[in-house]
Amino acid sequence: MTTQDFSATEMMTVAASRLLKDGTVCFVGIGLPSTAANLARLTHAPEVVLIYESGPIGAKPEVLPLSIGDGELAETADTVVSTPEIFRYWLQGGRIDVGFLGAAQIDRFANINTTVIGPYGKPRTRLPGAGGAPEIAAQTREVFIVLKQSARAFVGKLDFITSAGYLEGGDARERARLPGKGPTAVITDLGILTPDPVTRELTLTSIHPGVSVEEVRAATGWDLKVAPDLRTTAAPEPHELAALRDLLARTARAHGQSAGGEA
Repeated sequence: MTTQDFSATEMMTVAASRLLKDGTVCFVGIGLPSTAANLARLTHAPEVVLIYESGPIGAKPEVLPLSIGDGELAETADTVVSTPEIFRYWLQGGRIDVGFLGAAQIDRFANINTTVIGPYGKPRTRLPGAGGAPEIAAQTREVFIVLKQSARAFVGKLDFITSAGYLEGGDARERARLPGKGPTAVITDLGILTPDPVTRELTLTSIHPGVSVEEVRAATGWDLKVAPDLRTTAAPEPHELAALRDLLARTARAHGQSAGGEA
């Protein structure tokens, strides 16, 4: 398979899905995280347990949900509980392995912003807001973040910290007594970044086929560090692309062409 056989978004989605192991309990965000998590369920991780903050546990949607309140989630779930139970018993109780989040902005220490662009009191753009993301970022055992990479999204300084990654870096997260491990991978349409084990600064550790380091650096708003053993992400397998495209096609038929996994 050549790099012409798949898009950058497909590469990102497949790379993100591969990180979910079978049997993992995953708290899923809407949009790209939901696409990647459901692709994992449809391919290599059929026993992954998908939880959405509206209450569905073990959701197995046939099409991608438009929101956490989409009836498809409840109708296909193993069970549905109240939102307080999701957060108090499952999340705060340490029962969630992975939080899968998106973001509008991210900084070098994997802190994310989904609140405002510009000054908080007079923002240029008001974003969807926090939802359950701050608690997911704080409490799950580890966090995966998926978003497209650009200098507008990967910024030197966030306009607002919605959800904590590693705060100021180093041991700042531990000093803040956040129980979860924090973000362990940031998956983009250009590559995969992981935190340095000491400084916690995001480092490019894998680059997608056909992408250059210069392209990734140009799409990053800080001086991006690159791992000395930088690897190339394995290209999507035919069965992964088939499953993803079929999922998106079903979603488009059910919800219209706007539902393409990036809502």
